[in-house]
Amino acid sequence: MLTNATCADIFRPVEKVKALIYDVGLIIGGSFVIALLAQIAVGWPVPITGQTFAVLMIAALLGSKRAAFSVVTYIFVGLAGLPVFAYGKAGIPALLGPTGGYIVGFVAAAYIVGLLAERGWDRKVGNTILAMVLGNVIIYAFGLGWLFILVCTGRHIDSRGILAVGLYPFISGDLIKIALAAVLLPAGWKLLKNIKA
Repeated sequence: MLTNATCADIFRPVEKVKALIYDVGLIIGGSFVIALLAQIAVGWPVPITGQTFAVLMIAALLGSKRAAFSVVTYIFVGLAGLPVFAYGKAGIPALLGPTGGYIVGFVAAAYIVGLLAERGWDRKVGNTILAMVLGNVIIYAFGLGWLFILVCTGRHIDSRGILAVGLYPFISGDLIKIALAAVLLPAGWKLLKNIKA
């Protein structure tokens, strides 16, 4: 079994054309999963969704480049007008709204968590937790930063509620998602080891 590989790398074909088709398929599939889990949305103006879980799991499974390209594909599809953002939103207004920073932050989080997965961080519970926490911190840095900019320009939310709207409601859900990832990813690697043995 490859030591510096993600789950996706293990099944990647050797032949170049097949490998390219495989990678493109994973990127499109990853963007579809993010779009699908974005529709599980509760709350306003920044809804609690399944997106962060999708982005971070895709990062761990696909690796840095494929995961980042999956998120970029998801963003471009949304900007093109398909209703893939939370609550079926699409277009530039959705990206410039309160959730825009989080969505852009998905790209950086996917790349970093994918990079850590390529170094084996998704194979042990403790390291998986650290990788997922780091991914969430990156997403919040972008999201809260964007909310702060919106407040400074007087749009969408008032300054009293940046953390109340953009951070606090998500902590308990994020802990559950991190715990789920910490169970699923190492267990998946154990299963792969048994299959390959």
